Amino acid sequence: MDATFSMEVPEEVVHVRDWVHEFAEDVIRPAAAEWDEREETPWPIIQEAAKVGLYTPDLFVQMAAEASGLGMLVVFEEMFWGDAGIALSVLATGLAAAALAANGTPEQLGEWLPQMFGTPDEPKLAAFCSSEPGAGSDVGAVRTRAVYDEAADEWVLNGTKTWATNGGIANVHVVVASVDPELGTRGQASFIVPPGTPGLSQGQKFKKHGIRASHTAEVVLDDVRIPGELILGGRERFEQRLAKIRSGQRTASQAAMMTFERTRPVVGAMALGIARAAYEYALQYACQREQFGKKIAEFQAIAFKLADMKSRIDASRMLVWRAGWMQRNNKPFSSAEGSMAKLFASETAVYVTDEAIQILGGNGYTREYPVERMHRDAKIFTIFEGTSEIQRLVIGRALTGLPIR
Repeated sequence: MDATFSMEVPEEVVHVRDWVHEFAEDVIRPAAAEWDEREETPWPIIQEAAKVGLYTPDLFVQMAAEASGLGMLVVFEEMFWGDAGIALSVLATGLAAAALAANGTPEQLGEWLPQMFGTPDEPKLAAFCSSEPGAGSDVGAVRTRAVYDEAADEWVLNGTKTWATNGGIANVHVVVASVDPELGTRGQASFIVPPGTPGLSQGQKFKKHGIRASHTAEVVLDDVRIPGELILGGRERFEQRLAKIRSGQRTASQAAMMTFERTRPVVGAMALGIARAAYEYALQYACQREQFGKKIAEFQAIAFKLADMKSRIDASRMLVWRAGWMQRNNKPFSSAEGSMAKLFASETAVYVTDEAIQILGGNGYTREYPVERMHRDAKIFTIFEGTSEIQRLVIGRALTGLPIR
């Protein structure tokens, strides 16, 4: 019998959700403003998360395998409810882990997933490196090359990656590179670069509008040599896929797109957490703040804003949860449901945080109140892991079956 979608959260997921919410409320929120100002990776909080069991491969595996498909989504929503910058520092390893899960062999997963997280006493990070200075949304324009040196049984990587979360400070880097440029995205693969590999270095670290507690930088690859087995999925399987492509047969999505397809519902959950945090703060403020002798929530102008904010948040959650359930139950995104979830939730986060500032008025524009930071944090969600424009393109193509450009 086929599984059916339900909005009822399983008891074990409720337990994890409440535990993560408590951590976000007690540990993350009190530190949010400080780390936003410092624009540094919050290592003490990452270590605290590791010690309580929140930043571990075990939790990621447990939530990814959870039957309802909601486990990972509620973890990310609660963490980003706490603070987006800190949450991204704690959880961004999940993107590299998703690449490993999407493309890697069981042996690669067993060896490299623990190294991405480290230990509670010495936590580590991982980075997924896909975008390049000349290849953001245009994944087919990736210029980073991977050349196989048969005599040494090594891959040699050269190129520059940009916008890499944890780039340069990660223990393990997963790098998307082109093996056969003539095949475009179909000639690409993902590679594991182990810690301490010569030739990999951090380039420019970016000073950002939002999510400032999360490290974003360029990653430079200069004759980086890695063992032949560190192509995700194995060289033999990759060569078989290339042979099928060259003979005109259809194959599965290429490396970067397979990763993004898995993470779009999760990115939607991140945006949902920010939106919910801003809405809750604005609601509390509107029920306490008085003007003209009344609580400002008594005025239609404010009450209608709150109604629209809450409606969009709940609609976003339904789209995100549906996509998460579909993915967990191997239902194809025939109408680009993953892109729908990411698109609507990210634009909701921008809308809700903007309205929260409007409700707070001048106070909302100052750093004394958290909605200003939430608004800065929200904007990136309409840009990274596929801009809103790209999501609409994906949805449009899925609906029409036409090569929309």
